[in-house]
Amino acid sequence: MARMLDIAPSEDMDPRNADGTGALLGVIDWLAGDECHATDEAGLLSGLGRRLCALGVPIDRMTLHLMTLHPELIGRSIAWAPGEPVEIYDREHGSRVATADTPLRKIMDTREPLLIVGPGESPHGRWQHLDVFANRGLMQLMIAPLCNADGPVGAAAFGTRRPGGFTAFDRQVIKRILPALRNASELRILRQVELSLLDTYIGPMTAQRILAGHIRQGEIESMEAALLLCDLRGFTELSNRLPGEAVLGLLNAYFDRIIPAITREGGEVLKFMGDAVLAFFPGEAARACASGLSAAQAIVEEIDRFEHQGIGLKVGIALHYGQVSYGNIGSGRRLDFTLIGADVNLVSRIQSVCSELGEALLMSEPFMREVETGSAISAGLHSLKGFPEKFELFSVVSNDPGSLD
Repeated sequence: MARMLDIAPSEDMDPRNADGTGALLGVIDWLAGDECHATDEAGLLSGLGRRLCALGVPIDRMTLHLMTLHPELIGRSIAWAPGEPVEIYDREHGSRVATADTPLRKIMDTREPLLIVGPGESPHGRWQHLDVFANRGLMQLMIAPLCNADGPVGAAAFGTRRPGGFTAFDRQVIKRILPALRNASELRILRQVELSLLDTYIGPMTAQRILAGHIRQGEIESMEAALLLCDLRGFTELSNRLPGEAVLGLLNAYFDRIIPAITREGGEVLKFMGDAVLAFFPGEAARACASGLSAAQAIVEEIDRFEHQGIGLKVGIALHYGQVSYGNIGSGRRLDFTLIGADVNLVSRIQSVCSELGEALLMSEPFMREVETGSAISAGLHSLKGFPEKFELFSVVSNDPGSLD
């Protein structure tokens, strides 16, 4: 059975009138203090669990369910039990824990706490089959919402195997620590949202620069990097011929093959320019260029096998190594992190030659010298718009294992 949990103040059950007052206040102080602030989600839960057990609260399972803003994940469940390592479950959008008829979902929707008694079915949905509670022999579950000032509602669950369940005193102890737990959890949610949104929209390296305070117009630094520009051939014709939804579906399927190849090699995607992707590989020249070439080869191999609703695609990829200016441009409070400089312009012009020659991949001479690949052959000297001199470009042939046609 289950019932709504009454957690209104009660003088005869107030822990301040019982032994252990100092210990309870110590738990609350710990949740609000520097030690807890510095720890991660696992440290928060294990530290709180140990302290509650030291107070005599018979907790055999404690879980946090924190919702977030993420393109792939709806939230995270963190689970603790005495003497066991903390378990962390990342929940994808549409996962059963997030959408099923469960008490967790119930309290997130209603923002009202629940007390579930006994191992049987709850009128608010099943719960003992959930991974964090399964096979635990829990006799009572106390679930409270974690209502943040803004954003999605989370939950904290406290389970016990004691046949009589939690006493009134136990429930009051848990009630007393909930506001501090909510605040500590909200801080971690905000951290996660901040990092995931920045990472999603601008990439991890750029995100770290922003979080480090580089947010003023004109804050630019010079660096050397391998540059990769990947462009989809024939996209204008496709976008004119296909309905808008089909074009978006095709682009997303295409990017799903491009981006992982870049990030696996340590590259960072800086821009989506329609159907084109600009990425850079920072670090020591030979390593950065080797990573860029590996990413480019993987992209071409993926796209050669790619088909979306009967449509095949071709790409042109330009690779170059040079110096770029990296940082903020824009106006006032509307800024953008970007790469600018002659070498960025050059990689764009090299990419246009890919289309002219029908080559899947072309690299500049500076890039080719760094990778020292024996499978590179000259594609000739080319005039590039905006540059007075001619540039020798190189393609990669298939007589080397792992190289391209």
